[in-house]
Order: sequence, then C-alpha cells, then structure tokens
Amino acid sequence: MTTTHEIPLNSLRLGGKNPLFLIAGPCVIESESHARKMAEAVAKITSDAGIPYIFKASYDKANRSSAKSFRGPGPKEGLSILAKIKSDLKLPVLTDIHEREQAAPAAEVVDILQIPAFLSRQTDLLEAAAKTNRIVNVKKAQFLSPWDMKNVVEKLAATGNSNIILTERGATFGYQNLVVDIRSFPIMKKFGYPVVFDATHSVQLPGGQGNASGGQPEFIEPLARAAVAAGVDGVFLETHDNPAEALSDGPNALPLSQLPQLLARLKELSTLVRKWDAQ
Repeated sequence: MTTTHEIPLNSLRLGGKNPLFLIAGPCVIESESHARKMAEAVAKITSDAGIPYIFKASYDKANRSSAKSFRGPGPKEGLSILAKIKSDLKLPVLTDIHEREQAAPAAEVVDILQIPAFLSRQTDLLEAAAKTNRIVNVKKAQFLSPWDMKNVVEKLAATGNSNIILTERGATFGYQNLVVDIRSFPIMKKFGYPVVFDATHSVQLPGGQGNASGGQPEFIEPLARAAVAAGVDGVFLETHDNPAEALSDGPNALPLSQLPQLLARLKELSTLVRKWDAQ
C-alpha cells in the first residue's frame, strides 16, 4: 500500500511508517467527570498496549436524528473541558466543528479539528479549518466515493496546510444501513495522507430506531481487523463504559471493557502488515 507522509503531533508521528494510532472516546461530552474518566481509562489501556492515543469527544452533536436528542454542553463549556483533559492528562485531543466560525476558537484548544461526514464537501468549513494550521481530519461522507475525496484534499491543501487525515466511516447501502468498501483505503492512501478507519460509525444504522440511530457493535472487531490488514494508519472508535446509558451513539459504541483485547489484536495484525510493507 502507498506510504503516506507523516504528520507531527506533539511527540507523536501519525502516518508514514509509524505505528498504528488510536482516536477514541465517548461520542459526546456527557459531563466533565465522565469525559475525564473515559480519557483516563482509555489512556491507561493504550499505554499498556503501546499504542499512540488521541482523545476525542464532541461538544455539540449538531446532526442528531431528533431535535430532542442530547447534543452536548456546547462550545464554551465543552472546549473548557477538553482544555483541562489536554492539560491535566497530557493527551492530544480532537473534536468536531460544524460551522466555519467554530474553527478558530476550537483550534485554540484542540490538536485536531474534525469535519463531520455530512459536511465533508463544505468548502468554506474546510478552508476555515485548514487555515488554523491545525491537523484536519475529514470523515468521508456516506454519499461520497473514495476517489471523490481527492477534491476534499485539494481544497484543504490549497490553503498551504498539509496536515490532513482522511477517515472512512462507511457508505450508504439502502435505508438505515452502511457498508465498508475495503478498496477505499488504498484509494485514499494514494492521495498521500494518513487514512483512518472509523470502526464504530461504520456499524451504525442511521435513524434505525426512528428518532435515534441503531447499531451492530458485533461487527466492530471484524471490520477493524480488515481495515488494519488493508494498511490503515489509524483507527477511530467511540467507546463508553456503559453504552446502554450513553447519551449519544450508544448502540454502535464499543464497550470499554472490550477495548484492551481489541487493541491487542489490532496491534499484532498491524505489526505484521507493516513488516510486509517494508519488504
């Protein structure tokens, strides 16, 4: 598979020939105490596994199925919580932005700005994120082909920012269903930037519960293993200590208790794939 250039992130290096990295955390910031507890727990698991880790959580889920669904604490409180996690736990952090006006304030706190899949073609939003010179992670829209992401890359790179990550999160396959096309990984890698697999949104059933999304978490591991075998640079997943009580995306979240075993298997597989690629 094509080797991507590496992106510096504090002491970490993402992409290139560097080890598999993990972006993980709860879907949304439910409270400061819960976000911190999750960050601490995942940081301990990844440290034990020897896997570079980036904490993720959204301060506002603007694309919930229902207007009655919990969206998060909002930008002011949410960014304050993320700043504390970043400072106290010495972790790089990632969060979503939905409007171009959110880019600069979020970039003052987080290390990676994430563009949600539904907004991945929004030129003004992409440009605003890229102009902050932060790393920009773009989720490939469910309605886009992997080769369409070249246009997204060109929009970002035109600003002079080459700190770009592309994330596959499944493609629409009929109503309330997604499918992962493994071809998307080598296709997007050819653009020269790190590619990540979103293992939990890819098993989501959008709107599958009527006023909320459903999910099939039993497929998280097989799909993640397939993506790592195909040579992705990183894995993105949402995890929760009690998915049944999660305030967002619980049906497709990975139970925190299952994370150590999954990471051990993915690391072993990634080491083998990188050995093959080096030959």
